[in-house]
Amino acid sequence: MKAARIIAPRKVEIIDIPRPELGPADVLVKVKVLGLCGSDLNTYRGLNPLVRYPRIPGHEIAGEVVSTGSQVKGKVERGAVVSISPYTACGNCYPCTTGRPNTCRNNQTMGNQREGAAVEYIIVPSENILLPEIRDPDKIALIEPLSVGLHGCNRAAVTGSDLVLVIGCGVIGLGAILAASYKGATVIAADISDNKLEKAKSVGASMVINSKDNDLKEIIQELTRGRWPGVVIEAVGLPQTFTQAIDVVDFSGRVVYIGYCKEPVTYETKYFVARELDIRGSRNALRSEMEEVAVIIDKVKLDPGVLITHRFTLGEIDKAFDLWDRHPEEVCKIVIDS
Repeated sequence: MKAARIIAPRKVEIIDIPRPELGPADVLVKVKVLGLCGSDLNTYRGLNPLVRYPRIPGHEIAGEVVSTGSQVKGKVERGAVVSISPYTACGNCYPCTTGRPNTCRNNQTMGNQREGAAVEYIIVPSENILLPEIRDPDKIALIEPLSVGLHGCNRAAVTGSDLVLVIGCGVIGLGAILAASYKGATVIAADISDNKLEKAKSVGASMVINSKDNDLKEIIQELTRGRWPGVVIEAVGLPQTFTQAIDVVDFSGRVVYIGYCKEPVTYETKYFVARELDIRGSRNALRSEMEEVAVIIDKVKLDPGVLITHRFTLGEIDKAFDLWDRHPEEVCKIVIDS
């Protein structure tokens, strides 16, 4: 079967590899639609510290069950259209034993620490299979990235009474906006792209700010008549947005970082104490959150075309990465059709 493999920064090859063998507790899935993640782009650029080359990328999956192992029970049957949790959990470390397997010390995410889903067929442990009510493969491929945004909202304990600022309107940020608005919160979206801000409005943002051309603090005050957000979710990963989140959050507010900052960040730490802030990280998502996002997608009748901006075939994945690398401002979500 065919697979796409990144062998070095900005070097991709299409190879033939053996079709995987089915174990008794495994499910063989034909990959129908694969979303490309920012971590995949960083692998392509040589900036992903979790990856050793060569690596098959990809972990945002919509697939069809081809066959199941002898021990697989329940509704995981041939022909089912499924989503896949791309994470592993050892079950023994502190996070795993305290209900937070998304932060397992030994986690291996597909496409990062282990081979990914830029292939025709993939073997998946049955416990990682999700059976959403939705059947559209494009919507299913969006479940995993949108669930990362939901997890950020849950880390921030967002409620319907909150004013939430989301900084960064890529797919993860859009997932946070979708989840926060679904919970009833009032959401402000900030980005430097008017196109992405339009997408933010379509998934639930009540107010948008182009922070490239405007002073974020000043515009927030104008839009809210002097109110500050009690929750700020950062989904960019730059030093200036890390500190910006602290600058604009209200006293006793919650700041959640989803973005990975690739360089040191300098803080005026007195604000942490003076405002008694809760500052949290957010990593991956729980299976239950992936299931919840599938329900949200269905209930809000999310149009996947709002997020999906480009499509390529598996054999064209090098062109997909090249486009995203050279013109990131044009890309929201790229999907690969097999």
